[in-house]
Amino acid sequence: MTTATKATDRLEERFRLWDANSNGVIERSDFEQEADEIIERLGTVGAAGSTALKDAYLGMFDRLAQAAGTQAISKKKFVEVAEREIIGRGDVGFAEFVQPTIQAIVTLLDADGDGEVDATEMAKWFAAIGVDADNTAQAFNALDTDGNGRLSTGELVAAVRDYHLGRNDIPLLGV
Repeated sequence: MTTATKATDRLEERFRLWDANSNGVIERSDFEQEADEIIERLGTVGAAGSTALKDAYLGMFDRLAQAAGTQAISKKKFVEVAEREIIGRGDVGFAEFVQPTIQAIVTLLDADGDGEVDATEMAKWFAAIGVDADNTAQAFNALDTDGNGRLSTGELVAAVRDYHLGRNDIPLLGV
């Protein structure tokens, strides 16, 4: 499988997961629903960090919708926009579209306030997005590129980028 094919397949899977009501388009309400479900699974309803996570999710949708020129983004349009605006722009695209959400995730999970997440904190995220508990330690170790036992926002953004470019197979999308 070529890198381009893998990237497209992963974007299509991301679309499927975001299309919460399975109506063939992603809308702001789909992003809102996903954020609400994750916040509920994390047990952080009402926490300040939860508001930031939801805002980041909705901000990502707003950027995608603006780039797509529609509030109801089809799978074809989503893949086109994501390939052009995120993947095609490399680090700049991932920083603009993905980093705010990852930063909000780190802030929400970071129980000790050090600006990074450890394996226990990250395991909560994996559970919230449906990653099998048996895979969480292996996934964390693969994400921890500097081996310090903590994940920075930068490491996580790089992992998401590399996942979508087919450079790693860490289970980042959940189920």
